[in-house]
Amino acid sequence: MTRRILLFVLSVLLGASQAYAENRYALVIIGAPGGQTFVAPYTTWAEQLATAFTGPLGFPPDHVVVLSGTTADERRQSTQQNVRAEVESLRGRVQKDDLLVIVLAGHGTIDDGLAKFNLVGPDLTSEDWGGLLRELPGRVVAINTTGGSFPFLRDLAERGRVVITATDSTAQRYDTVFPQQLIAALSDGAADLDKNGRVSVWELFMRVSKAVASHYERQGLLATERALLDDTGDGAGIEAAGTGLDGALARATYLERDPAAVDADPEMADLLTRRRSLEEQAERLKQRKATMPSEEWEREFESLMIDLARVSRRIRSRS
Repeated sequence: MTRRILLFVLSVLLGASQAYAENRYALVIIGAPGGQTFVAPYTTWAEQLATAFTGPLGFPPDHVVVLSGTTADERRQSTQQNVRAEVESLRGRVQKDDLLVIVLAGHGTIDDGLAKFNLVGPDLTSEDWGGLLRELPGRVVAINTTGGSFPFLRDLAERGRVVITATDSTAQRYDTVFPQQLIAALSDGAADLDKNGRVSVWELFMRVSKAVASHYERQGLLATERALLDDTGDGAGIEAAGTGLDGALARATYLERDPAAVDADPEMADLLTRRRSLEEQAERLKQRKATMPSEEWEREFESLMIDLARVSRRIRSRS
């Protein structure tokens, strides 16, 4: 890219916010504790995750639903019936441009290759979850923080969806430290790695993965969990330090609302959606740089950057 074009792009993009989601929803499911030892931490997780979404991330309180295995309120217990009811409710509320974050925290099991997330009463398998969430509207980010999460990567994978698991094999079955690190990353602002004032799903994944690794290093232990992220829909995924096509969608998906989306009219909404699409294309193209002829890559990237700058300029002129 020529210096002149680069300066043009930077001048238009400077200070502009990225990625657009009109409404944001969160479904937090804390599983059955399975013993008195886990009642207190699971109760705390439910409270902290709800606070993180409605506090620092600014999700509307009525858009955040928490089902827990430690509550006495039967309507809010993490039973299969309540899980299905909440997902179906979201299916009717979430629109195509909305963001929906689903967090599973608790115990996970894998028996003869069959992975389950432990609920109050009958559990749901990874295949059950795949069917339950199939073609759920909006941009879905599904995060399974349990030791039995790896098969969920394959069974929840879908084009246009981000899936994160705490483990990368069926051999990793121990309780994980991923939930605590996820809560910390959602709450303390440290996940904003590029310091642009907003946290992308990729940044969150990177921050949690690094914190998990650091935990085991401090303890002098061999890590029994390595997180994976899939956002291409192939169900394979990559680690935070890995390479591949995964990560483009996660990099362009932000947890905080785009300031320009507040009271956006239809034309502004279209512009924001267009910008998000261009950002995703640019991220995917970056992933392919090593496999493309240099001149072809430069030409395609330059074209994308110019289109992105023009759309961003129109957004700024209407803000």
